[in-house]
Parts: sequence; C-alpha cells; structure tokens
Amino acid sequence: MKKLLWLAGLLLLIVNSYSQFNSQDSSWIRDNYYKIERNIPMRDGIKLFTAIYIPKDTTEQHPILMTRTPYSCAPYGENNFRAYWTSHFKYYMREGYIIVQQDVRGRWMSEGEFVDVRPFNPNKKGKEFDEASDTYDAIDWLVKNIPHNNNKVGVMGISYPGFYSTMASLSGHPSLKAVSPQAPVTDWFMGDDFHHNGAFFQMDGFAFYSSFGKPRPQPTTIGRSGFTYPTGDNYAFYLQAGTLRKLAQYIGDSVQFWKDLYAHPNYDEFWQARNPRNFANNVPNGTATMIVGGLFDAEDCFGAWNMYKAIEQKAKNNNKLVMGPWYHGQWASRDGSQMGNIKFGSNTAEWYQNNIEIPFFNYYLKGKGDISQQAEATIFFSGANEWKKLAQWPPAEKTDRPIYLQANGKLGWEPSSAKNTYSEYTSDPAHPVPYTEDVHFNRTIAYMDDDQRFASRRPDVLTFQTEALTEDLTLAGPVVADLKVAISGTDADFVVKLIDVFPDDFKYNTAMEAQGRQGGGTYTMEGYQMLVRGEIMRGKYRNSYEKPEAFVPNKISQVRFALPDVAHTFKKGHRLMIQVQSSWFPLADRNPQKFTNIYEANESDFQKEVIRIFHDGANSSSIVLPVLK
Repeated sequence: MKKLLWLAGLLLLIVNSYSQFNSQDSSWIRDNYYKIERNIPMRDGIKLFTAIYIPKDTTEQHPILMTRTPYSCAPYGENNFRAYWTSHFKYYMREGYIIVQQDVRGRWMSEGEFVDVRPFNPNKKGKEFDEASDTYDAIDWLVKNIPHNNNKVGVMGISYPGFYSTMASLSGHPSLKAVSPQAPVTDWFMGDDFHHNGAFFQMDGFAFYSSFGKPRPQPTTIGRSGFTYPTGDNYAFYLQAGTLRKLAQYIGDSVQFWKDLYAHPNYDEFWQARNPRNFANNVPNGTATMIVGGLFDAEDCFGAWNMYKAIEQKAKNNNKLVMGPWYHGQWASRDGSQMGNIKFGSNTAEWYQNNIEIPFFNYYLKGKGDISQQAEATIFFSGANEWKKLAQWPPAEKTDRPIYLQANGKLGWEPSSAKNTYSEYTSDPAHPVPYTEDVHFNRTIAYMDDDQRFASRRPDVLTFQTEALTEDLTLAGPVVADLKVAISGTDADFVVKLIDVFPDDFKYNTAMEAQGRQGGGTYTMEGYQMLVRGEIMRGKYRNSYEKPEAFVPNKISQVRFALPDVAHTFKKGHRLMIQVQSSWFPLADRNPQKFTNIYEANESDFQKEVIRIFHDGANSSSIVLPVLK
C-alpha cells in the first residue's frame, strides 16, 4: 500500500511539474510575442486568412516559419493564442522565430474554392494559381510587410500540411530557404491514406471525408460534423454496409472528392496530375529540403519515402531524409519511446527535435550552428533500436536477396526443387480477415507494429517462417513480393506481411515493460509476432495501374509489387515470418473476387475464391529482401 501511495505521489509530482513548465512557457510566450491576423491577397484577388505570431524583440531580425493547413489556424482572434507551449514550437519561439499559420484557399476563414490535392501547374501565366503560387504570394507579402523579419522563410507541415509544404518547395520564391514536408500526402492512389496499390482504404476515407469533405460556401470558424455511426464496431459497420455503393449513399451527394474517388477507379490522368513526384524537378537549388516520416505511419509512410526519392532523383538541391520509429506525427509529440507494445529504448521524438529539426531550420534561416555532420539519411532501425547515419537511401551496401516460400510453412534462402507444390486457402468476402484482433471504432495507430498471432490462427492466412536466426539480419530499403498465384475467380487482393517473431522466452526488462493496448496490465511479449511491414495489392493492377486485367481462372500468374521501405534488424534468436492473405478488413475494402469496377459492385458480385500460392521449382514465390551487411 505504501508503494502504491508513493507511486501516486510521484505521478502527481510529475503532472504538476509538467503543468508548471507549460504555465511558464505560456506566460513567456505571451510576454514576448504578439499576434496579428491578416487576409493576404493572392494574384487572382482571393485573400487567405493568416495568423502571425511576432516577437516583441526589435533588436534583431527574425526568420519566418510558416505552416499552410486545411485544418484551421484556430484559435481565431488576435487575443487568442495557439497553445504552442504544449509542443516543440515553443523552442522555435525561444529562438525568436516569427510563426505563421495560414488557412489554405477555400478552407475555414480563407476565401476561394478548395480543391483536394490541387494539381501543380508548372506553366502558370498571369493570374493562374495553384498551391505553389499561393505559397509564393504569401511569402512575398510576409517578407515585405512583417516588421523585423530577416527575409528568410521556412515552411513545414505534417500530413496534408506536408503536401502544402511540398508545394511550397515548388514555389521558387527567393526568400524560401528551407522546407520540411513531414509525412507528406504524396500519392493518394499508390500508397498514401486512401489507396494502396489501387485498393481503397475505405475506413480512413469514409471517416475523413464524411466531415472534412462537406462543402463550406463561406469563410467560417466552425467545423462540420461527421457521420453518426450506428455501431462502435467498425468491422461490423463496414461488413453490414456491404458495398461501396452503399457507403456512397451514407456519405451523401455533396462531397465532391468522394465522387472523384468513384469516378477514377484506375490510375488515370486525374491521379497522375495530383502526384507531386512528377514535378520534383521544379524544386530550386536554393531551397533545402528535409523529408521526415515514420516507419510505422499508418497514413503517409509511402509519401515520406517516395517524395524523398523523387526529389533526390530529379532536383539538384540539398535534400535530406529522416525516418524514425513513429506513428503519424509522433516525432512532433513529447514522447517517441514506444508505439503500441513495442519499445524503442529512448525518447526518439525529443532526440529528433533537438538534434535534427531545430538545427536544420536554425542553420538555413538564422545562420546558426553547423549541420555538416547531418547525414544524407538519418534512419532509426527498429529491432536494433539504433539510429544510423547513411550516405544515401537505400544504402549502397544493401543487397536484394530473395527468400523463398516453401512447403509446410517454411522460408528458405534457396528455391524448392519440388514439382507442382503450393499452399492453398479459401478467401470468403463474407468473413474477411481483420487487420487487428481488437474490437474498436477508430482505426488504430498501433496496427503497424501489432501482434499478428490472431491472423496466424486463421485458415485463410498462410504463414511461412524461418528457423531461429543464428545471426542478426538487417533490412534497409523496399521489400518486393514476387508471388506465383492461381485463383479460381477473375480478381483477388494479396496482402503480404513481413513479421518479426520474438523468441518464446522474450521479455522486456523491468524499465521497458510493455503495457497492454487497452491499458489493462502487461502484454505477453513471449512469441510476439511484430508486424514490420504490411501491404496490399489489388490483383487486377498486377500488370498496369492504368489498365486493369482480369485473371484467367486457375492459370498461374505473377503478382509482383513493392512494400514501403523498411529499416529493421531481426535479432539473433528471432524468426522472420511472411504472411499472405486476401483481405485486410475493414482497413481496405473487400474485393468481390470478380473482375469488375468495385465502386459499382453489387452484393451479388461477391464470391468465395480458392487461392493457391506456388512454391515449386518452376514457380517459386519469394520475397525480395534488402539485406544490409
């Protein structure tokens, strides 16, 4: 009892201390900053609402750090301050930055029409605009009208604001010196948020657009309400909804982008125009970029890896990459020491903020410090729980090495010499494989490193694993699934999961004990099957995302696709596991397993299907691993 009282007292002390620090930071910011609100004119006459926090100190010139957002720069009113003292922005204010938040065109208090992921126009003329030109015009006004600025501007943002940060890097304004797109929305068909390899991520899409997508005819400070769900069990809700046609009826007819999703089921010009990677060559030499993302980001992991690669390939600027062991935006939080049940051994978020992000902007916007020691790629390797500084990404030293699926659930480095061997399961859309074992409402963030034992126990999930590893195995780069399959129908999805199987006697030490996901005691880590990377492929796009093709029933076909990059060490004594399944519900929508436009499918189109994954000498299914010695 005394121990419990002591722990309670310690917790109260920590909470009070944190509240005291927040109070001190709040008081300091209000004592040293003032706020103004301005409607900044764009080249076509539309005005964008902008909140500007300015240091009272007039003894020096201050850099500008801006975020452009569709999520509101509230609170509104010049006497109402955003709670920067609860985030690492307080450190920028201690450094004397002018902090700018702007509602993008057509959102909240800004004028104009909002267009989702508005395409970049590299050949604008006269009053033509896009998000890059809106950024240019905003920067131009700021450096000419805000007192005591040093004519140097940085832009940063996470998720959708990460997209606007990418657009900022394309603006070409001479005062823009540094940009950090963080978990940037990049390609909403190939891998970010709402599609993965053409499969519709219905749960994220519906939850987001049922409120965000509602029209806003006039500037407003009031957000729109979302859909009222009839149940708190998301698996049950989406299964009962049945089809995407029914979801469209739920969301109504006023959400334009939802209609766009349905109108463009394939990777056509609509999607390609909204892919900033196609325009990375427009990033000027004088704008430094630093792409930031999370290894376990459930929303925009794809965008971080691939926007970096596009800038690296097409631009000639100073471009860096930082990837930590984080969920979506966790690097901007107070703690990056764990995600779900997995511990990372240190506060990785705090380390990143103090050693990477703030020094990056200080160097380019204040001429302060030396970042010559910042690596091209600063990557955290889960499993080993260590940061690596690399000269490029993927590392030049990595070797792509296939590991082969084999009979009896085995994995091996050599292909089988057997003939006509395969593993088989029946995929039933009426009983799809859940993406997590929990019954819940909101899509979890921790599913990205969650325990996969629940899936291993299902008959419609194939499981292959190695023997216990005799030495560490480190992977660094994209993982490629190369499956030889035969299906009884004309279409199917293929979910491939890369899993780290912990030893049966594994335990965290006392200081790192894993807490249960529901907060009820500790979670059993012995034999834990940690999801390192999972990805889905809509089979009809196996040869072309622009022109889908039906499978020939029972004919062996190749399904080859890349999973987002990994940075992970499988420790000695662990096992490497691969799981293959054909649904991931309700994360992704169900494939009817009939070649059709799934957005228009009826309930009668959904059918069971027998799926065979081959692993013989003539048709060897493998997973190509980026092995780093």
